[in-house]
Amino acid sequence: MTAEVAVVAGASGALGGAIADALRAAGLHVVAVARTAPPSGPSTTGCAADVGTAAGADAVSAAVAAAGGPVRMVVQAVGLPPTGPLDAIDPDALGATVALKVGGLLRLVRAVDTHLVGGSRIVALGGHYGSEPSPDACAAGVTNAALANLVRQLAVAYGPRGVTAHLVAPGPVDTPRMRGLAAAAARRRGVAVEEVLAERAAESPLGRLVTPEEVAWTVTTLLAPQADALHGATLALDAGARRGLF
Repeated sequence: MTAEVAVVAGASGALGGAIADALRAAGLHVVAVARTAPPSGPSTTGCAADVGTAAGADAVSAAVAAAGGPVRMVVQAVGLPPTGPLDAIDPDALGATVALKVGGLLRLVRAVDTHLVGGSRIVALGGHYGSEPSPDACAAGVTNAALANLVRQLAVAYGPRGVTAHLVAPGPVDTPRMRGLAAAAARRRGVAVEEVLAERAAESPLGRLVTPEEVAWTVTTLLAPQADALHGATLALDAGARRGLF
């Protein structure tokens, strides 16, 4: 019997890699998508593709067809490039980040559309700043707010087929990328990077950052049939950092 397939875009990153590992542990065959293809193996098909382009979507479609099984989950976990704070960002960078993350999600969904079945999950990784705007995270805030809107549209469009859509929105996650952004912020402000990291952790009442493994656990939990009830919803993984009610 052909194994069910999970497609993970951004699989070479800290979050995408943790998600791919968790989905393999759950018994799925992972099509691991990144600009540089991750190694293929018994439970992994590496796919070199840039989901920000039409050619990348074609490569994903071909890899999924070769894997052979139904797509149980498709995950958009591509990270955004550094773009700077509000007072320094190139306005054109906003269009580029939306095209990569939001347009990339739509390309991924279209690439696997014919392989989706009842109970399949469409999952996008957004972020805390999509609902808690910060001038220090201009592109992330704008892009993740747009991503939330697209996920709701996908929920309406795919729900009648029994396919659900979900937005997973972590707070600051302890990854090499986040530490790099903290180092850049520290240089701009003339403070130690440890001070910036402590500020990020202090946004949570628990005084800690989210881990990639916690994000992967949440994504994998969406495989459960009970996750139908979360269709169209945003799962906030911010360790209590968000203060607003809505």
